[in-house]
Amino acid sequence: MNHNNISTLGELRKSKYTPKSIKEEIRDNLRAKLVKGEKIFTEIVGYDETVIPDIQRALLSQHNILLLGLRGQAKTRMARLMVHLLDEFIPVIKDNELNDDPMNPITYMGQMTVAKFGDDTPIEWLHRDARYIEKLATPDVSVADLIGDVDPIKAASLKLPYNDPRVIHYGLIPRSHRCIFVMNELPDLQARIQVSLFNILQEGDIQIRGFKMALPLEIQFVFTANPEDYTNRGSIITPLKDRIESQILTHYPDALDDAMSITKQEARLNDFQRKNIYVPDALSQLLELSSFEARYSDFVDEKSGVSARLSISAMENLYSTIELRMLKNGEKKGFGRISDLWGIIPAITGKVELVYEGEQEGAHTVALSFINGAIKTFFLTQFPDPNKLSKQADKDPYGVIKAYFAGGNQMDLLNDFTQSEYEESLREVAGLEALASTSAVYQSDPQFAMELILFGLAEAQVLSKEFIFGGTNFSDPLADVWSELNDE
Repeated sequence: MNHNNISTLGELRKSKYTPKSIKEEIRDNLRAKLVKGEKIFTEIVGYDETVIPDIQRALLSQHNILLLGLRGQAKTRMARLMVHLLDEFIPVIKDNELNDDPMNPITYMGQMTVAKFGDDTPIEWLHRDARYIEKLATPDVSVADLIGDVDPIKAASLKLPYNDPRVIHYGLIPRSHRCIFVMNELPDLQARIQVSLFNILQEGDIQIRGFKMALPLEIQFVFTANPEDYTNRGSIITPLKDRIESQILTHYPDALDDAMSITKQEARLNDFQRKNIYVPDALSQLLELSSFEARYSDFVDEKSGVSARLSISAMENLYSTIELRMLKNGEKKGFGRISDLWGIIPAITGKVELVYEGEQEGAHTVALSFINGAIKTFFLTQFPDPNKLSKQADKDPYGVIKAYFAGGNQMDLLNDFTQSEYEESLREVAGLEALASTSAVYQSDPQFAMELILFGLAEAQVLSKEFIFGGTNFSDPLADVWSELNDE
């Protein structure tokens, strides 16, 4: 339909426009996209077999939806993408506050306008981007904010009683007529305010100051919430939850590749960083594994969850850590190192809620434990476990490296080493490159593989690792003991 040529109700009728509810509109457009094989939630990763089919079923059933999940699980993002299931433009009565359908007005003003002008009723076209309304539920939200209230000034000036529809100042929900209305963090809404949603969801009418108004609103409701048992801030009252037809559980990505794709998609990197900084894929895996370690850590409150924003912020910090070293050293190109992961600690500490034991350990120490756990996990995918080597084995793959450190040698890996200093320090360790060359990551990132062995052996307690000012010191633990005894 060419809406540019239609500006009155009469022209709209001649165009054979058929009015439909917003849920019918979404259902029809979803069906059309599915028949064509089009992907609706193009920016969502990891939900193709779980959450997205549930949403599609709910929309085909013309249901209101409750997205239930921990923070950082793309609940609001998915709600916003539902806008693409709306018609690009819909007709509304011009200058009407509730997006009245010219062929089916529900407000007193809209009905009077059509009665007065008939086929000459002026109409305008509303774009789908203007049909998305989002509200964060907070304890101070009132019924007047959501539903509306009587405007005493208007009643006095027009000399109308309070039960006349013309004196009503409509709230956010009536103004969302023929729109998608999203209420984030529904449990934070006071119980008495949640009650005000009953009639809207069930009957499509509203009550203001005790005056019941037949206002058959057409709204696609989407609510988001953390699992009810996981929050102390409030809960969704049972009668309201009963009226929300589909409750859909979201989750964190199960696969490491999905988590990495989300981080890569969402991280805000500037053009300089994208062009001049190289982060090995294996280092990106370590960063993502740190988030996985946090989600399963005994130090973190599992009821709070670990948002995907942790990995996203950490990736941004990782690039900035490398860029800072480049600026200090006057280098034009930057290469990611395992030791750069210490730069992501500020992105971790602010995004995890610790239990009592975690608070006792300290946020910085706990964040380090996530990184160290990720290094150990990845190390064991590339090299044999040094603590499980058979005593009957002819040759210890770590023998030359252990002998190097047992001879009293130490290695300082400073954070601000230039790239040449960094590579030279790694090559000084006897046997390190030879062992690194046996790993899968060596071909693409030889220095990463060499550094991984040092950190991996430290996690296996074969080597001692000590944080020194501006870097990390690696040494033999027994050599350290003998040195201390000699000093005494």
